[in-house]
Amino acid sequence: MSRPSPSLPLGAALLALTGAACSFPSTDPATDGIPLTLENVFRGGGGAGRAVLSPDGEMIAVSGPAPDGGGSGIHLMRAGAEADGPSTFWRRGGSQVWSPDGERIAFLAGGALHVAAAGGTGRAIVEEVAGLRAPSWSPDGATLAYYSTASGFQDIWLVDASGESPPRQLTTEAAEADDGRFSPAWSPDGRWIAYISNRADWWHDDVWLIDTGTREAHQISTSLMASSNPVWSPDGSSLVLMGTAKDEYWYQDLAYLYRIDLDFSGPAPRAVREAPIEMQVYATDAIMRFDPFWAGDGERIYFPYQQRGAFELWSVPAAGGVATRVTNVGGAWSSLHATPDGRRAVFTRDAATEGREAWLLDLEGGTPRKLTSFTPRLAGVQRPTEISFRSFDGLYMQGFLYLPPAIRSALADGTEPPGCPALVQVHGGGTNSYMQGTNPVEQYLANEGFVVLATNYRGGSGFGREFQDLSIEDWLNDQSKDPGAAADWLRAQPYVNGRVGIYGGSYGGMQSMSAITRTPDKFDAAVPMRGIYSEARTLPYADRVGKIFAITGHGGTPEERPEIYAKTETLDRMDRITAPVLIMHGEYDVRAPFENFELAVERLEGLGKEFESVTFPEGHGFRDPANSIDMYSRLQAFFTRHLGSP
Repeated sequence: MSRPSPSLPLGAALLALTGAACSFPSTDPATDGIPLTLENVFRGGGGAGRAVLSPDGEMIAVSGPAPDGGGSGIHLMRAGAEADGPSTFWRRGGSQVWSPDGERIAFLAGGALHVAAAGGTGRAIVEEVAGLRAPSWSPDGATLAYYSTASGFQDIWLVDASGESPPRQLTTEAAEADDGRFSPAWSPDGRWIAYISNRADWWHDDVWLIDTGTREAHQISTSLMASSNPVWSPDGSSLVLMGTAKDEYWYQDLAYLYRIDLDFSGPAPRAVREAPIEMQVYATDAIMRFDPFWAGDGERIYFPYQQRGAFELWSVPAAGGVATRVTNVGGAWSSLHATPDGRRAVFTRDAATEGREAWLLDLEGGTPRKLTSFTPRLAGVQRPTEISFRSFDGLYMQGFLYLPPAIRSALADGTEPPGCPALVQVHGGGTNSYMQGTNPVEQYLANEGFVVLATNYRGGSGFGREFQDLSIEDWLNDQSKDPGAAADWLRAQPYVNGRVGIYGGSYGGMQSMSAITRTPDKFDAAVPMRGIYSEARTLPYADRVGKIFAITGHGGTPEERPEIYAKTETLDRMDRITAPVLIMHGEYDVRAPFENFELAVERLEGLGKEFESVTFPEGHGFRDPANSIDMYSRLQAFFTRHLGSP
């Protein structure tokens, strides 16, 4: 077993193990962009982040790279700017929100909440406090609501926008401290804040209203499991949000669009309607990243929907009916925001050969316009080929094929391509999907000489509920045979040297480890990262979202459904592993608890399996680019050793 320090530099010599047969340069970085290296992938600038429109729709505050090349900050620009039009870097910070009059911006910087005139300096109105996040303006612009974990829970606090008075706690034990998914939503008259709470039931995310004056809180919803923030109708009589029914599977990315109609005539507000809006499609929350929004007249609702890994914006009458598609751009979306009158929207998007940028859409129709050009162009980036491959039971799975430069060149010239090692990529999220974005890691590995097939296995979103239902109470069972079918398809291609590896992170780490136990003859090496290898043994150490995901997916707790958890269990099947394994994990991970890494290492060592293990001082999502660079450098070197030099 090898357990090297994550800080150990690999150096150019390690990466030089990759040969030239499959990876010779097909582009000139001087004219086609900066080199496609891990350093440039993780440090070269992440493109546009959160983008928000001013209330009048004339200005945009968008997160983007800082001009000194270190980190990111807030840029201000006019909504009418062209693709390469002017934007002004304002200052470091994020989570920016415009005041209702469009004159000020609240934002987070250095762990504190600041308010400043747009383009001005401003001041901190809340100093650094535990878990400070999600600022939201009151309709009159006098008060800001925000979340903090200073109470030991996710609770909403209020503070005067002037900063002249100390913050005051509004909610009590609204949600668990480790569940920071939602934001406060002010009613149009400023009396109420709608929020998501598990106060009534630890396992459920319900809609609550709290009176900002009396602090009286009232549970509003009872049947739904929220997966977005509640959004008020313009007249304050209804809420709309994404969610799933409590008595159904906890679907991700295929949510119902719920409308809750409210009655304020009695001593306490109550819901007179709590039901999905009837339409022929679903809405996509993308792991609680998106909210729906209303048209200015309250007659229509807009929402994102992901199909086959590509996003679009859709619209449906608030009363229900036929939903229609608003955009036709595809790609992977990462933020969405609209003006209060529903006249304009801004979203951030990336696609196969396009970096993540902000796009402006006039909702009367037409073509969205790209507003930013933050992402550096990487040489050698390709548009993968979308394919289908047949799995063990005859079902066809979607895949995205990335080919090395030498193979692309040979196929274009009609000459015989070289035989290159191949990799199957399995996405994270389980019930999510591999998105049609830039996907720079797969781009990099292909450019280095690996044939990469990124797969959308059964149980993922974007293919309908029936497809997603295939993994209910069957995690990592039939599901883990789909990657083996992908490996078979790759070996049948004339440009693959016969050796195939598998890798993935999070649920992709779970799939990678499970696949080499369910179909051990299909893979010659595996790199599972940040995975769960025993839900039953490590569930107590998971954060709240991890617990809900696991218990819903298994139909109950390990005590209630031992036979279902036995199907998921990978730890007890590791004796079947024949491929060498490189297992990597974050030491502070609670979504996929670090105990999984420790148990897996102990089991692999006890079985005498060939493996290496590496840990990093990170949580589930890596923050330090140096650690991501190191992790994928090790992955590349490991596959080169065991699959053959590309």
